[in-house]
Amino acid sequence: MKLSSDLQAFQGRIGHAFKDPELLIRALTHGSFSSATRPDNQRLEFLGDRVLGLVMSEKLLRDDPDAPEGTLAPRYNALVRKETCADVARQVDMGAVLKLGRSEMKTGGRRKQALLGDAMEAVIAAVYLDAGLDQARKMILTLWGERIDKVEEDARDPKTALQEWAQARKMAPPTYVETAREGPDHAPVFTIKAELANGRSADATAPSKRAAEQAAARTLLKQLESKT
Repeated sequence: MKLSSDLQAFQGRIGHAFKDPELLIRALTHGSFSSATRPDNQRLEFLGDRVLGLVMSEKLLRDDPDAPEGTLAPRYNALVRKETCADVARQVDMGAVLKLGRSEMKTGGRRKQALLGDAMEAVIAAVYLDAGLDQARKMILTLWGERIDKVEEDARDPKTALQEWAQARKMAPPTYVETAREGPDHAPVFTIKAELANGRSADATAPSKRAAEQAAARTLLKQLESKT
């Protein structure tokens, strides 16, 4: 089977040429485009999540052999969470090659975080089945790149850290208020204000409330730390 030119280019972006192209096509097929003869990528997503977890667990243990589980766990979670997988998917322009039904295409499916994250996991499984664990590991570590080196910073939960900052000073927990919402229903953008009882605050904008809250907390923490 010969792949289309856009899928051939995608292979180049992820660094793997498939011996079985059907695996790649299946990994990129969303449920909205599937049929009785065209399976979707859910089973591959299930497997890819486990392969990613194994590779990252190995990498973290190897890089920091003395780190306790309590230190490794947040780093691991930061590397395998859906947001990170979706970020890697955007890096290789996966949205451009996803096979989506008309309904998903109309509602911005090529940009949806959950959909991109699932597809990234499915592609990992496809590479694993096509060429084995070593090749899947090579692709993962290459695509995740500097995220792995910077994971300690990313693993720090800003909302938890901000709450701990407030508690240490006998202040009430920070509050988070939605101050704006823009964009269509299928692709909203939220602006959230994080505020402390002493009046210090920071705003951030993101495609989800959770991400905007985390970003606002991170910005406020940086402001507070710069004053210490």
